[in-house]
Amino acid sequence: MDSLILQGWTKADHADEYEAMLRAEVHPDIHREKGYQGAYLLKRRFGDEVEFITITQFDDMEAVRRFAGEDFTRAVIHPPARKILVRFDERSVHYETVLTAAQVRELAGKSGA
Repeated sequence: MDSLILQGWTKADHADEYEAMLRAEVHPDIHREKGYQGAYLLKRRFGDEVEFITITQFDDMEAVRRFAGEDFTRAVIHPPARKILVRFDERSVHYETVLTAAQVRELAGKSGA
């Protein structure tokens, strides 16, 4: 499995709007992509801004390329989101996922913990 990590920041006044957009439009749209496995959305307030980190998971790099295009490190930003993001990573960071939360729970169960 491969994971993409992208950071974006909004003004605190726009954080709820951005989060709602991700929940209602962005992630449901990505769900239609073959090989998409889900996402995590993290947020924290930092001064007068709110930082969002999205960790999106795909089966493999081929699925990432289908979603993001050949220049797969270039950030894919929903056009309406560009209007409320103060800034965002122009490039996403890609990682091979070696251990998931479900796998950790499974390992804990096997060890009797």
